Amino acid sequence: MSSKFNYKKIMPRYSVIAIVMTLMSVAVVVKAFYTMTANRQYWMQVASRQAKDSVAVKPVRGNILSCDGQLMASSLPEYKLYMDFQALREAKNDSLWDVKLDSICMGLNRIFPEQSAAEFKKHLEEGRTQQQKNGTIGSRHWPIWKSRVGYNIFAEVHQLPVLNMPITYEKVTPEFIIRASFKSGFNVEEFNARRRPYGSLALRTVGDMYGAKDTARCGLELEYDSILRGKNGIIHRRKIRDKFLNITDTPPIDGADIVTTIDVGMQDLAERAVIDELKEINGNVGVAIVMEVATGDIKAIVNMEKVADGQYREIRNHAVSDLLEPGSVFKTASIMVALDDEVCDTNYIVQTGGGVWNMYGRDMKDHNWRRGGYGTMRLPRSLEVSSNIGVSRIIDNFYHNNPEKFVQGIWDLGLNADFDLPIPGYTPAKIRMPEKDKRGKQYVNWSNTALPWMSIGYETQVPPISTLTFYNAIANGGKMMKPRFVKKVVKDGEVLREYPPEVVKGHEQIAKPKTIATIQTILEHVVSQGLGRKAGSKSFKVAGKTGTAQIWTAGGKTSSYLLSFAGYFPADQPRYSCIVCIQKSGLPASGGGMSGVVFHHISEGIMAQDVRLSVEDARDSSSVFIPQVKSGNLLAADYVLNKLGFSVQNGWRGAYPFGNPVWGSVQQNAKSLSMMKSPAAQKGVVPNVLGMGARDAVYRLEKVGIKVILNGRGKVTEQSLPAGTALKKGMVCTLRLV
Repeated sequence: MSSKFNYKKIMPRYSVIAIVMTLMSVAVVVKAFYTMTANRQYWMQVASRQAKDSVAVKPVRGNILSCDGQLMASSLPEYKLYMDFQALREAKNDSLWDVKLDSICMGLNRIFPEQSAAEFKKHLEEGRTQQQKNGTIGSRHWPIWKSRVGYNIFAEVHQLPVLNMPITYEKVTPEFIIRASFKSGFNVEEFNARRRPYGSLALRTVGDMYGAKDTARCGLELEYDSILRGKNGIIHRRKIRDKFLNITDTPPIDGADIVTTIDVGMQDLAERAVIDELKEINGNVGVAIVMEVATGDIKAIVNMEKVADGQYREIRNHAVSDLLEPGSVFKTASIMVALDDEVCDTNYIVQTGGGVWNMYGRDMKDHNWRRGGYGTMRLPRSLEVSSNIGVSRIIDNFYHNNPEKFVQGIWDLGLNADFDLPIPGYTPAKIRMPEKDKRGKQYVNWSNTALPWMSIGYETQVPPISTLTFYNAIANGGKMMKPRFVKKVVKDGEVLREYPPEVVKGHEQIAKPKTIATIQTILEHVVSQGLGRKAGSKSFKVAGKTGTAQIWTAGGKTSSYLLSFAGYFPADQPRYSCIVCIQKSGLPASGGGMSGVVFHHISEGIMAQDVRLSVEDARDSSSVFIPQVKSGNLLAADYVLNKLGFSVQNGWRGAYPFGNPVWGSVQQNAKSLSMMKSPAAQKGVVPNVLGMGARDAVYRLEKVGIKVILNGRGKVTEQSLPAGTALKKGMVCTLRLV
């Protein structure tokens, strides 16, 4: 063989190989370019079916709790139930499904009685035989039931035949778990659903969610949404060995809980009181708020409104958003301004005439003008009987030439304060200040009648929450507390944030102590001897003020009335303040006679919750202090009596309670008990069980082979087999107990 390189033969071969490799490289590049451009959309769709990156995982929403920790809104798991018929077929359980289908459908009918077993069978068979786009038979995601169900229903369905076959899981790593097989085809989708254990209680304050959208709609749910919601987690999916693996990139952070100031018992009490009165008088809207005097905590807040079906429901939060003329409950503030400025005192006398007084061309009327009015009265009496003329003349006499001073006095009382409440829809009061033109001579937004009518609660717009906060400050000695709805934010037992009681800035003392003391006395008299009698109680003192205001339409006609009562209780040591506002159409309309009645029921109900009676009051003078002891096992009776502290003569001092029975009876003396043993029972005869309890009687009779039938309860008064009767096999003794 020649060792010389044959250039002519070898080089053509290398050239062919080089050309082939070059062509293959070009083909790979062309194919890659084609895939990246013209065929990109197709492969992106394929990829989307294989893996999902950065999928958000929703956390569990935090709870809303009452002041004592009861759930008012919580996230609970709900499930959508499905069948994967292809998984059932792949697990080779088709034949088992055919055998158990009727049992499954009957079980589903028992759980969901709205649909018959036959309808369930038709529905499931439709899903099992459904033709899929890829040519396979059977749906992979066929709904068993049309809507979501709770855990208990899910557990019941999971116990049905076939559906109760275990779902096996394969742990790939310590951190991740993937689902390996559904032998039954039964699978679920889990959702976090918002639920309210107390139904619609304080609905507009606690808040609500938009169905399945997981979006807060109103109330504290909306205001504290960022705290309750938590933070989403992120996962992505990868296909490993023909199975999908969920890999957590960022775990979700569950929301925190908020603890409110709402007291469930007070809330329920207030709602029932408001609804009962609305039904009684055919009212349109009913509002009630209960506030704790010392802290400003809102313990109950009711917003009932008549809807199309005639029922009363919470549609909007009238308590914090309604800007209406408050009426006579405003008169308290007017008189306080005059007393605090010391332009007059409680001895000031005002003339009200016959119940009608012309004020700058417009008639001012008292509620009893048809009966001749109140005539001459002192300043306190003008509030007690809620005289429009009396209050308006007092204010007009001293502030007509300087209305700015009066309005500034109202502002200083806190009625115009913005509390910045955490309730969406809250609107602060609007009380306008008189303004003069550029020359400073004439008022541009004021008239001669503005001051008289403002002093009795017109030409102002004050929401019920602002009026109540003002009255709460009177009860609190002049210190105005900001209404508090949320006490703290907690998570896993740890307090993340606290909201302590807060004094309204600039209103640490809304008036002089003397003024506060005077107005407290007047408000007590309003209830004890004025128009607010129906709000009072025989058990404790109540202080407050009635209010009846006309609500005017755009056409100038009276459409309805706003009836109010605002006050606090007990008046001598105030604990709670409360306001009740009712809107109704037509007459009769009385703030004291209608809203005052609701206030009465709420206040008495709240105070009744704290009643503590002495145990001595429960003692029955006719009761027996020495117990009556049945005949029977003396050892057991002696043990119980000694544990209860009774003196037992010739007993065992509570020892040996589980020894062999010692039969006998207990004789009751004046201050003690003595035990008497029965003679030894004869063998072969029926024992005497008269006077025994059921336990001892049954024991003694069954011990000698007698079957027992019991009638009644107490101690044995009759036995069908007389004592001393010879024993026979199969004897039955009926005992009558009384």
